Amino acid sequence: LSANCCEGSRSARTRRRRGNYFCCVFAGAPAGQADTLPSAQGTLPHFIQEPEDAYIVKSNPIKLRCRATPALQIFFKCNGEWVHQNEHTSQEYKDLNTGLKVREVMINVSRQQVEDFHGPEDYWCLCVAWSHLGTSKSRKATVRIAYLRKNFEQDPQGKEVPINGMIVLHCRPPEGVPAAEVEWQKNDELVSSLTDDQLDTRADYSLIINEARLSDSGNYTCLASNVVAKRRSATAPVIVYVNGGWSLWTEWSACNVPCGRGIQKRSRTCTNPAPLNGGAFCEGMSVQKITCNSLCPDRKLLHDVKPQNIESSIDVALYSGLGAGIVAVVILVVAVMLYRKSHSDYGVDVIDSSALTGGNPLLLNSSMPPDMTVGRTYSTPLCFHDGADKELFDPLPDIKVKVQSSFMVSLGVAERAEFHAKAPGESYPQDLSCDFCSTVDKRKKGPLTLNGPLSGSREQLRTSGVFGHVGGRLVVPNTGVSLLVPHGAVAENMSWEMCMVINQGEASAQTLEGCEILLGPEVTYGPSGLDLFCPVAMTVAHCAEVDAENWNIQLKRKTQDGKWEEVMSVEEESASCYCLMDSSSCHLLLDQPGSYALVGEPLTQAAVKRLKLAVFGSVEASALNYSLRVYCVDDTPHAFQGVVAAETSRGGQLLEEPKTLPFRANTFSLQVSIQDVPQFLWSIKPFTTCQEFSFPQVWCSNQQPLHCAFQLERYSPAAAQLSCKISVRQVKGHEQILQVYTAVAEGEKEPVPFFMQTDCTVTSQTGPKAFKIPLSIRQRICATFDTANAKGKDWQLLAQKLHLDRNLGYFAKQRSPSAVILSLWEARHQDSADLDSLASALEEIGKIHSKSSPKDPEEAEPDLNHIEAGGLYGTANPAAVPEGEDCAPEYTG
Repeated sequence: LSANCCEGSRSARTRRRRGNYFCCVFAGAPAGQADTLPSAQGTLPHFIQEPEDAYIVKSNPIKLRCRATPALQIFFKCNGEWVHQNEHTSQEYKDLNTGLKVREVMINVSRQQVEDFHGPEDYWCLCVAWSHLGTSKSRKATVRIAYLRKNFEQDPQGKEVPINGMIVLHCRPPEGVPAAEVEWQKNDELVSSLTDDQLDTRADYSLIINEARLSDSGNYTCLASNVVAKRRSATAPVIVYVNGGWSLWTEWSACNVPCGRGIQKRSRTCTNPAPLNGGAFCEGMSVQKITCNSLCPDRKLLHDVKPQNIESSIDVALYSGLGAGIVAVVILVVAVMLYRKSHSDYGVDVIDSSALTGGNPLLLNSSMPPDMTVGRTYSTPLCFHDGADKELFDPLPDIKVKVQSSFMVSLGVAERAEFHAKAPGESYPQDLSCDFCSTVDKRKKGPLTLNGPLSGSREQLRTSGVFGHVGGRLVVPNTGVSLLVPHGAVAENMSWEMCMVINQGEASAQTLEGCEILLGPEVTYGPSGLDLFCPVAMTVAHCAEVDAENWNIQLKRKTQDGKWEEVMSVEEESASCYCLMDSSSCHLLLDQPGSYALVGEPLTQAAVKRLKLAVFGSVEASALNYSLRVYCVDDTPHAFQGVVAAETSRGGQLLEEPKTLPFRANTFSLQVSIQDVPQFLWSIKPFTTCQEFSFPQVWCSNQQPLHCAFQLERYSPAAAQLSCKISVRQVKGHEQILQVYTAVAEGEKEPVPFFMQTDCTVTSQTGPKAFKIPLSIRQRICATFDTANAKGKDWQLLAQKLHLDRNLGYFAKQRSPSAVILSLWEARHQDSADLDSLASALEEIGKIHSKSSPKDPEEAEPDLNHIEAGGLYGTANPAAVPEGEDCAPEYTG
């Protein structure tokens, strides 16, 4: 045995030098005998495997490994300190190739060890191997904690480039350890320079397309990943457009008159190539005209005519031709003016005079932005009847495309309007695949839009409360959603914790069928095992202008597999639930907990849903810049909550009370423009004075807010006031004006409140305070009307006088029909402050009874006058009515 005293153990007390030491004992073979495993004697240790740099992912420790030969011992040293022997795992084996003895050692390094190290450099470890001749050291291996930030340092930006042009998309991935690797996707599919010679990826992570093709159009995303996570950048839409080019001139036409002076013309078309994806239309004239003279043939009769008569005949022909030409010009001008007048509903106020005069387009209305003279803006999806055209546009899913109508330019008229394949008449045809439903379906799949909806990542709207036999009310503040639990619905000596949740995402809309849209929020109430004696009354706000001729409105319930099933149509009778549609709310009587939504399908183009319009403003980073943001959202309090949440987070100020705009299902777009901006005080970003939402964006918003922005800049800080108008109008539809007058300096103007309700924070009420009708009066009404009598004064008469006399079969199957009717009345009048309508109904029933019944002193009659006079307002004597369950049939008064 041979021994060396090595640093790292506390046993060497005889030495004067302080430190930690351990004793290394090496066993050698007896003299003249070989080792059990042969090794290369007389050499220093040689490392076959050295420790490698490693990264700790989350809380998982990493292993560092060393292998050396010949090696009597191997130990790790980390950050200048020896690792304890007990933390080493070692083994020894024979190398099959060399036959030499190889020693392998491993250690674990935890996240806590790395975090606890505070040195000038990264956490590091190396190996030290011993042989008979000495020691050898391995390389240093660093150990770092891996991470990847969420936000990209630079997101790629969308571009519009001409065909054969160069596309450069820049991307700087999030900070991370180890550094992230970058890949690119187009339309969610990986792209690589290995498979496409036109693509080039640079060391700075940029993507370069040397010569753009139409197929390169799409949505590009930068992907960053390392050992920890993957991140996706914002999507950058790339549009490759084609500028129009003229075809060759046609041959000159024949002279248009057989005799005398006429006109010849030739034409060309902007089809070589035709403009695509917003490309510029051809400049110049599409038609050229020249004068021509046709010799009149000699006839024998002319020999008898005097020369002056011949000249006069020529003059007559000449002047006749000129007169005809003047008349033709006048007719053309009148036709153009009539055309413009008939299309004034489109907001068209621009004439392209190049077809008539060969000049540039003339902007007649300076308030219109110049880009609107270029051509009509169409929003996909487009309907193609030719297969070749469809294939050409297939690489451009859901991208807003600008196409110039050469026919309109040839007439001298250019307009900016939505492209729609309208069917004749006002009602929808049986096959809607190329008109209404196709645009609805594509919108549900999530189109790419520049303005578009706000992010749907809002926190969940949820409220809950514990309810017992006395019942109560649940309210989700400022959403128009509430739940009434009637008295007696919960058994005595029991209580349920009930909750309501509003689904904030767009997942519900994705599973709707055909042309269906959400008219209000998806609401879930529970728990799932809820067992009640009578139905609850749920109120949900909606945005439809209810009209049975124009709407098919249904109540749907979500199944366990996430699909929607029809519960009932609001115009039909049902024994499973009751639906009462008011102008802005839907009141439901429900027996089963679950997720419910009100869904509408337009039957005609006269179907209308209401939009709520609001304008917010805020000072930007530069004190001279001011931003106006216009929101268009379904007219429900819940949908407006999304706007409030977004503006509250960015410090926005409501500049005008929100207004309502009826939006028709006529497939025409919604235009938002800013007007009357003080020209000498403020400037606005060019080409943004008029912005547009396509019809599918607005119609299929499904409770998600849409918004657009106007960026203004004041010329001087002295301009402390801003006044302008915001016009929001549907093409071929209604218009609303939002008047903006605000102080630009923060804090100078008191903001308009988001909500006008005074009790917008109340979420749960239990007991008598949750109901309008006092309990004793409610029980007395039920006792009076639940039992039919010969005079017909039963619950059906009560329903009739309260205007709840449809779907009576639903009430008939209830234990106490009157109690359920009163619950529905409570839900319908929860926002009203008095009980006048109920008192009037009872008074009218009392009058009917007094007129129709004979005076019989021996006949006992219920005292309705007592209920009408003061009982509804809390002055009735509770002792006059015994306690009982509202929903139980046993109670008879």
